[in-house]
Amino acid sequence: MMNLLLSSTMMWVWVGILVAVIVAIGIFLAIVPVNVWIRALVSGARVSVGRLVGMKLRHVDLVLLVDNYINAKKAGVSIKINDLETHYLAGGNVERVVSALIMSHGAKIPLTVEHAKAIDLANRDILQAVRNSVTPVVIETPMISGVAKNGVEVIIKAKVTVKNNIEKLIGGAGADTVIARVGEGIVTAVGSSETHEEVLENPDRISKLILEKNLDLNTAFTIVSIDIADIDVGDNIGAQLLAKQAEADVEIARARAEERRSMAIAAEQEMRAKTQEMRAKLLSAESEIPKAISSAFSAGNMGVLDYYKLQNMMADTNMRNSLGTTTNKQIGHTSPTDDAK
Repeated sequence: MMNLLLSSTMMWVWVGILVAVIVAIGIFLAIVPVNVWIRALVSGARVSVGRLVGMKLRHVDLVLLVDNYINAKKAGVSIKINDLETHYLAGGNVERVVSALIMSHGAKIPLTVEHAKAIDLANRDILQAVRNSVTPVVIETPMISGVAKNGVEVIIKAKVTVKNNIEKLIGGAGADTVIARVGEGIVTAVGSSETHEEVLENPDRISKLILEKNLDLNTAFTIVSIDIADIDVGDNIGAQLLAKQAEADVEIARARAEERRSMAIAAEQEMRAKTQEMRAKLLSAESEIPKAISSAFSAGNMGVLDYYKLQNMMADTNMRNSLGTTTNKQIGHTSPTDDAK
């Protein structure tokens, strides 16, 4: 009876141990991503179980990080799983960074893990930048107008072949700056030409002058070549400016002539006013003659005979003036008195 009881107790102990082992295995499988760990191990990108558990507790996408870590290792890129985790937690695009590192490693383009992560966190497409470094892209400028020294307008469109400068991708100017600098170079090159025919004969001269200016300085690009895609002759700006200048000179001359005419009219009006003033003074003086004659009579300084002699003299003077005015009218001239009137 004792042996039977002991056997029953041992059985329950083993059952308990078996249950505990099963529970422990279940908890272990629930916590430890065994499938991910095995996949990394057999791929040659070993990741410790403790790190996988920690990453899972930090709510990191294990499959994403481990798969990209395996791809990087298979491609020969020197990278750590910790680099991918920190970049993921910082909000970066792990898959894009790893793809860029793999492409740059294959193309022999120097790119460190830290630099790639920094570019991605700066909201720059690091993968596209590496692609553009491997395969240059063409940027087309709008129609740019320049004026040669002879005043003729030349309209040019250029195609700029560039590749990304990985080192200047952070803080470097973008494509708009490159287009603006190329446009400035085109205007300068055309403006330094003596005639527009010179520009049409040697369009490659413009490309050479622009490339000598190092327009890609402090930009995220390296200019490979600048090609003139289209060139047209526009208006004769110099002739238009001369015509406008001539019109302006005519308007200025008219304004000055009008000013002189206004001054002459004003002077004429002033002279007329002075003439009227002198006539008024004359009439005022003549009005004093009767008073003077009356005073002379009263004082006995003048007699009746003297008065009649004065009247005859005035009548003779008026007759002579009348005869002189009639003679001048007959020969087609006017007297100074008529001119004054």
